[in-house]
Amino acid sequence: MRISAHLKSGFNQHEIVVTTNESAKEMQISPKSSGFGSSINGGELLMLALATCFCNDIYREAAKRSIPVSGVEVEFTSEFGAEGEAGSNFTYKAHVTADAPAAEIEELIRYTDQIAEIHNTLRKGLAVTLVN
Repeated sequence: MRISAHLKSGFNQHEIVVTTNESAKEMQISPKSSGFGSSINGGELLMLALATCFCNDIYREAAKRSIPVSGVEVEFTSEFGAEGEAGSNFTYKAHVTADAPAAEIEELIRYTDQIAEIHNTLRKGLAVTLVN
């Protein structure tokens, strides 16, 4: 699976397209009030990526176990310091509403935490390479 994100920004212009394999989807994020850049910062988007990954994976893994999930709530937090510093203290809370015993729901949450792809990418560490 190949995933990419394309961003084009100018004064009062902020165009975003994300693509998985051949499936492209446009996203709307407004520009900053100054007109330049995104009104949402990278840290916020990273928290959203982690929350989205966990949410989608809960539904996927629950379906495999025939657990009817009616809702998922995820809250990720982290801390970012000065410019150029890596984030720290990444933590999250998750609540899953499902028609299943509490122990089964808890096991689903714990298992999903272990296999969530974006979580594991960050846990492993990765190289980010600028190519021209």
